Amino acid sequence: MRKYSWHMVLLVALPLALGAPASAVLPTSIPTTSPTAEAPEQIIEATRDEGQDTLIAERIEGIFAELPAFSSVNVEVNKGVVTLSGKVADPAGIGRAGNIAARVSGVVTVENRLERDLSVEENLSVLGQMSGLAQNFVKALPLILVSLLAAILIGGLGYLIAGFRGLWSRIAPNIFLAELIRSAIRFVFVVGGVIIALDMLGAGTLMGAVLGGAGVMGIALGFAMRDTIENYVASLMLSIRQPFRANDWVLIDQYEGRVIRLTSRATILMTLDGNHLRIPNAQVFKAVILNYTRNPQRRFEFELGIDADDDPPAAMACGIEALAKLDFVLADPEPSARLQKVGDSNIVLLYLGWIDQREADWFKSRSLAIAAVKDALEQAGFAIPEPIYRLRVDSRSDALPIGRPVAAVESEAGAARAATQQAETLSQDVRPEGEIEQMVEAERRSSGKRAKDLLDPSRPVE
Repeated sequence: MRKYSWHMVLLVALPLALGAPASAVLPTSIPTTSPTAEAPEQIIEATRDEGQDTLIAERIEGIFAELPAFSSVNVEVNKGVVTLSGKVADPAGIGRAGNIAARVSGVVTVENRLERDLSVEENLSVLGQMSGLAQNFVKALPLILVSLLAAILIGGLGYLIAGFRGLWSRIAPNIFLAELIRSAIRFVFVVGGVIIALDMLGAGTLMGAVLGGAGVMGIALGFAMRDTIENYVASLMLSIRQPFRANDWVLIDQYEGRVIRLTSRATILMTLDGNHLRIPNAQVFKAVILNYTRNPQRRFEFELGIDADDDPPAAMACGIEALAKLDFVLADPEPSARLQKVGDSNIVLLYLGWIDQREADWFKSRSLAIAAVKDALEQAGFAIPEPIYRLRVDSRSDALPIGRPVAAVESEAGAARAATQQAETLSQDVRPEGEIEQMVEAERRSSGKRAKDLLDPSRPVE
């Protein structure tokens, strides 16, 4: 080891003696710095040439002379420190000027004292930029006109195709769906024309922004108009399903009446009182619908009580026989009776009968059937129990009919029978009442084509 070190000393000392630098004999493969070390920061030199500040100032001024926005900037350089002063019209130009000066070789630091020029004369350059934009617009005007013409032609083609009402009416199951298809065709062609026009102008970025904004707006509108959209979809489904016809007598949840029309927003009913009732189609679509008109045969029922000591099967047979004698009660299905319940002092019987609604009114038929069964039970000796109270307040109260002359009693009974016979004669009319039905038909005729009724009699009913 000592011998090797001695030889190394000789190798270094010999060139030094001959006047050669020591670095000439050192191995070139030995690195002077670590290969992983970062590059050192710029070192400020201790001495500078006398004309270097002048060269830096001339270089920066030459660069600024090529930039009209920095033509009025003053540049001073002292020992590598660059001082910028003056005014610029553009606020962003202040930082830009400092960055340009700092990139010149030999600059130690930059003292940026630039200010924004708020004078009217300098800011008139904005008008010059606007003038340039106007000139560019004039140059691009032919291309703009061509793209606008293309958008109009494409949109017009969509309106032309959507204008074939007869074609879409034959394809779609109803006028509502046909109108929806026509609106969709117009929308697709108009949007397609706008996209093609923007693409011709090279406004692809704007087109993407418009489509993205339209998508976000569509989602927001979807949440905001959720009920309206639900009602719109329900109208479409009801127009396809056709759950009822015009003038049908329906019960929708707790709302009862005859159907006037089905529109794109609501179902219009005329109540049995003659009033208009609008039900949103979203509610109609989810509701339980009872249609009284669909089946002409309809059953009525009512309860009557007999004394607890009477025979229920005999009373049931008597009532069924009375119902069968009525002309408006159908023989098929035949009338029937049931024992409904046993009370404290009576037995409640339920009587049922069927009518044809095309020939007999339900309310009238039920009313006459109750009177007929009651009379039949009383004539057969069945007691109709009811609480009877007589309160005598003073001596002027009417006396009980005990001990009254027989002629007077028979006279009153005869008058009562005559009144009863007259009432029966007047009440035998069970023809269906058509007042509400006639009012519905009159309104439908008066509205005519002005009202878009989605009920189509040619379509099958659900």
